[in-house]
Amino acid sequence: MKILLIIFLILVVLYLLAIMPRMIGGPSAEKLLAQNLYAHRGLHDNNSEAPENSMAAFKKAVDAGYGIELDVQLTRDGVPVIFHDFTLARVARYDGQLPENAVKNEDGSFGVAGKVIDYTYEELQQFHLLNSGEKIPRFEDFLKLVDGKVPLIIELKIELFDVSVCPVVDNMLREYKGVYCIESFNPLGLWWYRRHHKDVFRGQLSDEFFRQPETIWHTPLYYLLAFLVFNFLTKPDFIAYNHTYAGNISRRLCHGLYKNTAAAWTIKSQAELDERRSGFDIFIFEGFIPS
Repeated sequence: MKILLIIFLILVVLYLLAIMPRMIGGPSAEKLLAQNLYAHRGLHDNNSEAPENSMAAFKKAVDAGYGIELDVQLTRDGVPVIFHDFTLARVARYDGQLPENAVKNEDGSFGVAGKVIDYTYEELQQFHLLNSGEKIPRFEDFLKLVDGKVPLIIELKIELFDVSVCPVVDNMLREYKGVYCIESFNPLGLWWYRRHHKDVFRGQLSDEFFRQPETIWHTPLYYLLAFLVFNFLTKPDFIAYNHTYAGNISRRLCHGLYKNTAAAWTIKSQAELDERRSGFDIFIFEGFIPS
């Protein structure tokens, strides 16, 4: 019995060390927390002329004084653009006649085939976002629009092991004078920043992936990601977690025990916002105007 207790205590200690975020030497969260409401992909409405991750949605957020959460990935010719999904079909639409390879979405609409990385920036400009006239924006143009007026949460879209978006975005942000932080679901992005630009406030995005129906999420890797076991490598300054699973033990320990900054995504009503105020510091919202 004594041996089992010792083994249990050792495992607990190893677990606590594995999920431990950055404790010393990190940048302050003060400026990011000065505005703790962040418009998810801009202040958007996908049924309007200001759909998600569009310049129109970003301008609305800036005008309203909200922080902005956005997604950045690279085109085939290495241009950082703002787009959430790796695939284009859900949001990108063809101008003019549909080609034979157009993708039919579940809602009956026809979207652009392929991934962002399959096209150059100029080729992407042939498409529009949903039913608007908006185009997929360059990250560079977005930074000029915001110009430090509101703080930014920049999600780096990293598929598998390709972290090439990190140095490109980092080079641009070194010249940017506004308040920002970076985050990613992929721990390799945070690990890149830990090695190359440790002064940047960095966050681990996560979710209880195993609750999703897709089989791929029910693998050991995604259980480890859900319980933040790679924090010992990435040393995040904040955890951005699906607020639906706010009770996740690792998330709660990071916030409660280690006093790590906690961000909630995605809040979709005033009731959800009010419910989560006590357990989080930053709130990424969409679909309503917080009061």
